Amino acid sequence: MTDSVETEPAVAGTLFGERTDVARAFTANLVAQGEERGLIGPLELPRIWSRHILNCAIVAPLLKPGRVGDVGSGAGLPGLVLAIARPDVEFVLIEPMERRVAWLNEQVAELGLDNVIVVRDRAEDARLAEPLDQVTARAVSAFRKLIPLTAPLLRDGGELVLMKGAGAPAEVEAASKEMRKYRVHDVEVLTLGEGVLEDVTRVIRARVR
Repeated sequence: MTDSVETEPAVAGTLFGERTDVARAFTANLVAQGEERGLIGPLELPRIWSRHILNCAIVAPLLKPGRVGDVGSGAGLPGLVLAIARPDVEFVLIEPMERRVAWLNEQVAELGLDNVIVVRDRAEDARLAEPLDQVTARAVSAFRKLIPLTAPLLRDGGELVLMKGAGAPAEVEAASKEMRKYRVHDVEVLTLGEGVLEDVTRVIRARVR
């Protein structure tokens, strides 16, 4: 199996800096256990770095010191990756499935991520002690369906930083009703990683007020 696992690209050191060893340890754990535990499919191993780890890490500069929620954390993409890259940010990983919550808590402990808490709940049911400054999500749902799940978790003036695919502009167009209802403004689609990553990352960024 190890022959099919993608070699760590040189750019990983650029994106993670002094945290590269932690990112390497998390990736190794995901490679070793991810398929068996239903976190990733076998076809993901040959692109584990480029398609998943670095695809998430490139978003890290968009985050600000404060509290960031990750909705539907799953394997920890992007929540754990971003927590590794940004130790100055507090992360709240929101995940409803028990086996995924177990994985997330194991990784938090093993990697020594003292900037992460894991909440077992669906986003729409989560009752957090205080509102979040930013919320992210990756491969969870269409933008119009994500808005009701994510916007209520934010403080007034908080920000959505949602990882999307090539159809992001169309998703924004299709979400006009939800954007009005949940006071989502200043919506933009960002393309990250051009000339740096094999696959660019698209992000819908918006403010809720």
